[in-house]
Amino acid sequence: MSLVLGVDPGSRLTGFGLVQSLGAKLDYVTSGVIRIAPTLPLPERLDLIYESLIEVIEKHQPSEFAIESVFMSKSAGSALKLGQARGAAIVAATSQGLEVHEYEARKVKQSVVGTGAADKLQVQHMVKTLLKLPKTPQEDAADALAVALCHINTQKHLLSVAQSKHFRRGRLV
Repeated sequence: MSLVLGVDPGSRLTGFGLVQSLGAKLDYVTSGVIRIAPTLPLPERLDLIYESLIEVIEKHQPSEFAIESVFMSKSAGSALKLGQARGAAIVAATSQGLEVHEYEARKVKQSVVGTGAADKLQVQHMVKTLLKLPKTPQEDAADALAVALCHINTQKHLLSVAQSKHFRRGRLV
């Protein structure tokens, strides 16, 4: 059994989502978005991300932490701010003793939707479906839940490979 905190970092909106995994059973715990006023100076934004995630970690005590990797955005300035937001989130996790697992956006989408080229609406729909949610989660929260689901799927796959006796023609037997 594991409780995974997934994070979709951003300097103005940082999504978080917690998913409990017990065997094949997935349970939604909570999710939300840390909303940051764009008028705040960057150091204060980073502190808010850090403090908010510390609060989530202390309240829910996740056993695992997964975050989306940096991707190249439209501008170098945006990519730099995203990297700094990721850094604040990672420091929050490591300061609470959590190991950090990073996943590329395409891998997250592939894991949850089945294609790395999925759009935001497809991710939201699949997160709602997989977690049997009554309504569609907000975009950034859905992305964070997708990161948590990707981590759970990846860990299950790695466990099945480790437990496999051997491969035949490139497949587990």
